[in-house]
Amino acid sequence: MDQKKSQHNTPAVGDETAELTSLAASDKKIDEKPTATATLDRKDKNPVSEPSVKDKNRVPHPSASSEGGNGRVPQPSASAEAGITTTAPPQERRQRPRPKISEIPPAPPPPPKLDDYNSIVGQAEIDELRFLAQRLRGKTVKMVNSTAVGGGVAEILNRLIPLMNELEVPTKWEVITGGNDFFEVTKGFHNALHGGEYNVTKDILDIFMMYNEQNRQRMDFVEDIFVIHDPQPAGLIRSRNDKRGKWVWRCHIDLSNPHPDVWGFLRPMVEQYDAAIFSSPAFARQLNIPQYLFYPCIDPLSEKNKELDESYVQKVCDDFGLDRTRPVITQISRFDRLKDPVGVIQAYKLVKKYVDCQLVLAGGGATDDPEGAVVLAEVMNEAGDDPDIIILNLPPWSALEINALQRASTVIVQKSLKEGFGLTVTEGLWKGKPVIGGAVGGIPTQIVHKLTGVLVHSVEGCAYQLRYLLTHPEFADQLGRNGKEHVKENFLMTTNVKRWLLLYQLMLGVTKPAKPEAK
Repeated sequence: MDQKKSQHNTPAVGDETAELTSLAASDKKIDEKPTATATLDRKDKNPVSEPSVKDKNRVPHPSASSEGGNGRVPQPSASAEAGITTTAPPQERRQRPRPKISEIPPAPPPPPKLDDYNSIVGQAEIDELRFLAQRLRGKTVKMVNSTAVGGGVAEILNRLIPLMNELEVPTKWEVITGGNDFFEVTKGFHNALHGGEYNVTKDILDIFMMYNEQNRQRMDFVEDIFVIHDPQPAGLIRSRNDKRGKWVWRCHIDLSNPHPDVWGFLRPMVEQYDAAIFSSPAFARQLNIPQYLFYPCIDPLSEKNKELDESYVQKVCDDFGLDRTRPVITQISRFDRLKDPVGVIQAYKLVKKYVDCQLVLAGGGATDDPEGAVVLAEVMNEAGDDPDIIILNLPPWSALEINALQRASTVIVQKSLKEGFGLTVTEGLWKGKPVIGGAVGGIPTQIVHKLTGVLVHSVEGCAYQLRYLLTHPEFADQLGRNGKEHVKENFLMTTNVKRWLLLYQLMLGVTKPAKPEAK
């Protein structure tokens, strides 16, 4: 990897804010006032530095164009831009289409088999997993989290558990239970650990510990390894027995700037574990236990990521009222303020002044997130009566529909204000789509700026990059190709399985040191 600084006169990630604001002002003033969530994202004075890459692999960027390198979006001819109109013509007001959402869950797909991945990762990778599992046969594992549906953790476990059992490493998955008061507390903890304000009281801590104790009494802990996911079930560590079992705390959220009172409450529990796992080096904390880095992953064979027939993709677009003759911008996320869906709508409104496009906001709720309905109402209010904003509150069994929406998209957005890792970014990259992501959490691990995608810090920055990608399809296509290769090398399920097998060997002391070379 060439470590020399790029010679391109490209603007930093945040520089597009002033440009887009200027472009918008020349048309007319923006009617919408920024929301509080959008204000939180305004960090353009501290741009992300551009990663070093070989010049031959770098994708051309706006300021490297023939427009003089001043960062202004070029105005391409209609023929050069494959018919995309750069100035949106006035349209007759039409009603927003009513989407057809399936209310009946389909039969669950069969669990994956290791050999099914051969065509994607190669036989050598599959053989390595079987070899690593040999020393762990008969060792048992229990994984515990807070929800069976909704969110990236549940999706990962749904695919990881069958593969571990096929490798003869018996793995059991249990989900903690709790009332609305418990999940309101844990949602408050979640936001606070991402840096939000939270008033920690004795009653709140008592609610957290009471439900953890109830779940602890309900569960049996007889396995060799216990993996506890995220803060919600962290109190289960009180069942630790020094005579049996190793305990691992797997944290999927961004702990780079946690609320001191919430982290001060959780940290003594975390330090009773044998190890902690984080999704990014920036998330790690000062702890007196070993810490490991695990990237989350997607399953390329799951309903959400497998290849689809074009006819099915078109059917889903028809059901949801999407016009595929015009560009489609999509964000797939649960309705959560930290995902900034309102900010995405504001960016779309800026872009709509120049490009006739559509916006899809598709998501649903997780059983451990009580705020989803409130945020959905805020999103609907911001969207108003614009028929080109399609808001989909999808049930948990909509993986195929989400897959089709991503494949039908022109650009995929994940404009998070805080993020653990952001598997929707991984999904978009895997489908070869250009992805715009907030420069937070684990997203920069996936999006190498201007190589595998684009990072942004603000509503205006997001709009600037959206407009550029929509009017420069060759640049967008190259980002998509690079992004898919990046996912294949780093963020697939088979790589995740390998990491777990190696960690189990290390925790249980069954690894064998390498033999010294003969002199």
